[in-house]
Amino acid sequence: MESLELIVVVAVGVLATGRLSRRTGLSEPLLLLGAGCLVGLTPSFASFTLSPEVVLFLFLPALLYWEALTSSVREIRSNFRSIALQSTGLVLATAVAVAAVAHAWGYGWPIAFVLGAVLAPTDAAAVAAVAKAMPRRILTVLRTESLLNDGTALVLLAVTIEVVTDEQPFSWSGTALALVESYAGGILIGAAVALLLIPVRRRLPEPLLHSVLSVATPFLAYLPAELLHVSGVLAVVTCGLVTTRFGPRVIGSDARIQAVAFWEVASHLLNSALFILVGMQLPGAVGALTSVSLVRATVAAVAVCVAVIGTRLLWFYSVPYLVRLLDRRSQQRERRITAPQRLPLAWAGMRGAISLAAALTVPAVSAEGHAVGQRDAVVFITTVVIVVTLAFLGPTLPTVVRRAGFPEDDGEAAEVGLARRHMSSAALAALPGLARRFGVPEADTLRMVQDIEERTVPAPGSARRRESVRRLELALLRIKRDTLTDLRDADRIDDIVLRTVQEVLDAQEVRLRRP
Repeated sequence: MESLELIVVVAVGVLATGRLSRRTGLSEPLLLLGAGCLVGLTPSFASFTLSPEVVLFLFLPALLYWEALTSSVREIRSNFRSIALQSTGLVLATAVAVAAVAHAWGYGWPIAFVLGAVLAPTDAAAVAAVAKAMPRRILTVLRTESLLNDGTALVLLAVTIEVVTDEQPFSWSGTALALVESYAGGILIGAAVALLLIPVRRRLPEPLLHSVLSVATPFLAYLPAELLHVSGVLAVVTCGLVTTRFGPRVIGSDARIQAVAFWEVASHLLNSALFILVGMQLPGAVGALTSVSLVRATVAAVAVCVAVIGTRLLWFYSVPYLVRLLDRRSQQRERRITAPQRLPLAWAGMRGAISLAAALTVPAVSAEGHAVGQRDAVVFITTVVIVVTLAFLGPTLPTVVRRAGFPEDDGEAAEVGLARRHMSSAALAALPGLARRFGVPEADTLRMVQDIEERTVPAPGSARRRESVRRLELALLRIKRDTLTDLRDADRIDDIVLRTVQEVLDAQEVRLRRP
């Protein structure tokens, strides 16, 4: 009964805060967090504790997979160096900075490093919710960083927890080896799962089964990775990126429309529910604090917030300039951004449910049966940092983006135009031969030539549309789709543009196939 009540409360909270956010312009993640806090204060949910397994094994794979599916592989490849540095180097730098601050406030080094690992990764849901107005390149870097840094942080957390629980001593070489094994294993498993599912997708007869497989895919990648103790995060992200490359050629329009509609609703609901569930933990985190006074823990939490935000600011205004000194190639100089344009990247350091779930995984007792000291403080400080970053960084990020002075990003529109011109040319070249093949009268062929040249959607016609014309239009759509995918494979357009144009082609194909 309590589970049903929770589902109803979360659903109502998502609807109410979504409506309020659109009417007032207030940050939706912040409203969701506040709504969750109010729910957590009620007697019915005062004892509710968010299970870390639910976040890490249910929410995380699904959200990561959808983010990967909607990313641009070309932009990731072009900005791989920056993404790799941020998802590894920045994570480690943040963990060290947080650990140093926590140790200065009286926390032992082992538990301080646990706190550092917990707070090192940014939150993909929070970043995606508030960073939509950024240029395509900047947004891709931020989204991919938030996808990959979870993997680095979770490996670092596992190592530090082993030290805290006296299972094994800390070793820099051992930690580095664990990171390499985790990354390599996750990438291999994710790619293998995606490639193994390609022939399965080709043979599925119904769109509904395609949607079922789409829902199951992130868990099919995450589970074996976790069982083999490698990065499930990297497995899911890699699986999603590989699927993005092969999907247009193996997934039909009906299945794609259905799957996209499901994932858009599911990802929004999961993201929103996570913010509410995190908010519900706030009263409990305060009530469970016993190892240190509330005042001292709050002051330590504020100091850690400064370390989290300050480390990210320092990173973006130091490391890129050091890289510039080492890489003087002309193509790299052309990609440089100004100091004001770098600020949105540094400002997008929101923490979220992944950090809280990581904090809750810290065991209460060591391997020898001793209580793990200051675990309650780790949960409390983590909760405060999540609230502060969401409340401070999130609502102000749109203003920071506007003042950054980004040039107008017209690259996507230009690529959409390029794709449409090439599809029209390919269709016009193939039209005479296909018209003769399907026995389409010359008048209908000339009308279709005009429609293609004017880039208009063919008129639906009467209910008794001749089968030959319908088959011809479907054949032309296949040619357009192949041309679109070839442009993407040649890096002349990216995956975001492909999906934009593909939506139009899918809608036309579904209409033509409708009896």
